[in-house]
Amino acid sequence: MSAPAGAAPADTRVIVGLSGGVDSSVAALQLVEAGYQVEGLFMFNWGEDEAGRCQAADDFDDAAEVCQALDIPLHRADFSAEYKTRVFQYFLDSYAAGRTPNPDVLCNREIKFDAFMHHAERLGADLIATGHYARMDHTGDTPRLLRGRDPNKDQSYFLAAVPIAALAHTLFPVGEIEKTDVRAMAKAAGLPIHDKPDSTGVCFIGERDFEGFLRQYLSGRAGPVRVSGGPLDGRVIAEHAGLIYYTIGQRRGLGLGGVAGAAAAPWYVVDKDLASDTLWVSQDTHHAALEQTQLVAGPAHWLIEPPAQPFRCEAQVRYRQAAIDCQATPLADGRIEVVFDRPPRAITPGQYVVLYDGAHCLGSAEISHAGAAARAEPTTSESIA
Repeated sequence: MSAPAGAAPADTRVIVGLSGGVDSSVAALQLVEAGYQVEGLFMFNWGEDEAGRCQAADDFDDAAEVCQALDIPLHRADFSAEYKTRVFQYFLDSYAAGRTPNPDVLCNREIKFDAFMHHAERLGADLIATGHYARMDHTGDTPRLLRGRDPNKDQSYFLAAVPIAALAHTLFPVGEIEKTDVRAMAKAAGLPIHDKPDSTGVCFIGERDFEGFLRQYLSGRAGPVRVSGGPLDGRVIAEHAGLIYYTIGQRRGLGLGGVAGAAAAPWYVVDKDLASDTLWVSQDTHHAALEQTQLVAGPAHWLIEPPAQPFRCEAQVRYRQAAIDCQATPLADGRIEVVFDRPPRAITPGQYVVLYDGAHCLGSAEISHAGAAARAEPTTSESIA
């Protein structure tokens, strides 16, 4: 945990974003043990779940028990209105436009490091802290966002769209720790959530059926499923319920078993043609659409001085994919073109490309197009500018 220069713990009030989970709870524990003035703040970002029971209420109770065990105050704030207008609406608009958005990236940028941070400042916070597995280096002239020490839990990808000014006032106490050690610390401290399962999935969807959730807000338009390549090239083999329910590279949930004349092999989504409502699929795991080496993304969000010339770095196009060596070229309109040394799997519009120099996160941009810049249209989105 690297604090900004001159920030003496005993004189520094830190408000921790407490979710009721083990990571944020141990973040608060570490700050208390380091001598900071620590307070918790629980965020209500979403309403009731499909069962009519508010999961957030249970999480708040867990956060309250943690604060009682640590003897620190707990605040709470309702950001559900901001979440629905600044994150969820963009989520819906992106799916309607055929993209596959990453709401966790936007939630960090728009809620946790904007609405939450401003609320914490009104409560008198000098710094904020979260349970993200990432690190901040405050030792140089400019703060740097670094990958978390645990490579299996690193969450810098989700923080790459946050303004550096916000990150400069943030602590990530668990960023130096392995996940197994985090749970051990929680147990040793007697925190009641030490064995609570990690949350999975998008925060407002959770474990429920994704397509069923999306159908509550968007109506898919049926269309043909056509084969791309191979002996069945161009043939219609099924009908889909709507392109909004599919993403590039998707394998599960296609319902295409037993196609006459096709091998007993998995099918993959390789393209979505919105003009004709056609879903293109292939059984070729190395289909060209799944192994493209170029992308265009933007507008670029930099955590460093914006570069003017092409430069070498590494980049990843999904959270769980490894970073790949590449060349990034800033474009005159604020976008970037990235050319990879080897193809990442299934470049998908709406996801983010995040650039790294080793552990140092350089910046990010929403992917608008897989391919060369000459064939891509500039993005018109303002919510991630």
